[in-house]
Amino acid sequence: SLSSQSLTMLVLNNTNDQPLTFLLVGIPGLRAAQVWIAIPFCLLYMVALSGNSMILFVVLHERNLHEPTYYFLSMLSATDLGLSLCTLSTTLGVFWFEAGEINLNACIAQMFFLHGFTFMESGVLLAMAFDRFVAICDPLHYITILTNARITQIGMSMLIRNVVVMLPVVLFVKRLSFCRSMVLSHSYCYHVDLIQLSCTDNRINSILGLFALFSTTGFDCPCILLSYVLIVRSVLSIASSEERQKAFNTCISHITAVAIFYIPLISLSLVHRYGHSAPPFVHTTMANIFLLIPPVLNPIIYSVKTKPIRKAIIKVLIQK
Repeated sequence: SLSSQSLTMLVLNNTNDQPLTFLLVGIPGLRAAQVWIAIPFCLLYMVALSGNSMILFVVLHERNLHEPTYYFLSMLSATDLGLSLCTLSTTLGVFWFEAGEINLNACIAQMFFLHGFTFMESGVLLAMAFDRFVAICDPLHYITILTNARITQIGMSMLIRNVVVMLPVVLFVKRLSFCRSMVLSHSYCYHVDLIQLSCTDNRINSILGLFALFSTTGFDCPCILLSYVLIVRSVLSIASSEERQKAFNTCISHITAVAIFYIPLISLSLVHRYGHSAPPFVHTTMANIFLLIPPVLNPIIYSVKTKPIRKAIIKVLIQK
């Protein structure tokens, strides 16, 4: 770890506009076991990368999957890939090699992509909810509503939204001065974690962070809930119980994806807000697991529950 003298020198360097270095940490209190803890983390990253790459490949490769539902699924897989890749190097670097040093610019870049991909995933889940809403509530106009052009517009609007809400967050972090401990609380750069180390007023940063959160996940989650209220109302009006069951079955994969994204996110927020008495390793472990649960489980869920995806993957594997 960095000595107090080296930390002081880092602060002095920052005043001279030289690169400032932070120290990422693994799991507090379990430093001796981190090499072994990194093994399951590495396996989870491999599952996430291979699973989402496979989903992307089969959707692009198989013509019968060139439909709105699977285009949105490919967006979800691309987002999960980005989310895994932006934390892979620092997390495994800290766990295996104790390579925890990261300069301010690299830290801010990682923070931008980490939060950006998280917000992107929320937006994709909302788009997928809209897809299920149209498919069940207005099936006759499904093809005319969800055209390729409209799907592209939805994807671009989510990307633009993330850039617009994250740019002010990044720019105002750059204006902060850091003169406290340079030790962060995670194995990656997290906005709240980073601004808490500043020695200048960070209220604007906190407000911008909350605005970014509420304008993305805070907006998407109620809209997803509303779409399912309308879907349930529409499905219950169907006379045939067999058709009702079939309609609900088409939503199971998406409902599960929403649950494994929002439940850990809300749990982590509650632990950060109210779990001050919890041991530090609880916060860090939950933060790392939160980033891995959706990328690991989403490909498995859609491979198991979606027959066309499952058949396409089996076909590719047999050909290989």
